[in-house]
Amino acid sequence: MIAATALLALATGCGSGTGEPAGGSTSTASHPTSGASRPTSHPVQDTSISAEPGERFTLTVDQNASTREYWYLVDPAPDGSVLVSRGQDYTSDSGGEPAAGAGGRLTFTFEAKGKGTTRFTLLHCTFTTCQGNTSTRPPETTGPSATPTTGAAATTQAPERITYTVTVG
Repeated sequence: MIAATALLALATGCGSGTGEPAGGSTSTASHPTSGASRPTSHPVQDTSISAEPGERFTLTVDQNASTREYWYLVDPAPDGSVLVSRGQDYTSDSGGEPAAGAGGRLTFTFEAKGKGTTRFTLLHCTFTTCQGNTSTRPPETTGPSATPTTGAAATTQAPERITYTVTVG
């Protein structure tokens, strides 16, 4: 039974050939009530999202670890009774093998749980906007990194924060 379910998931999870990110192996599974085999992909600029209970959707951002550029899901986290995070999946631009300097795409997957409205925030850090961050650990502060002490005074900038409002109904 498990093998048959896995085979069915593989067969229905195949891409449409549109070149859109698939969202990774954890985000292509069907939700029992949605009947969808693939989450809806939203542009990162689409900060107002509507979904039905059981529906999954993704947001995909460009990321390049070699330049210390990372994205994080940070507070405010979504209300768990309305929306839950189903993880992230990174796809390198260089294909299956990591290559020095190659960027890629990070896909966040979410699942609508129950009726209501909630908000969540994605934080975009670069080597000039955050300090103390790694690919799996957001910075301790969301303020700008310290200004270099040598040379002329440099300007600092806060990391980009994108807040999304999701209405499930």
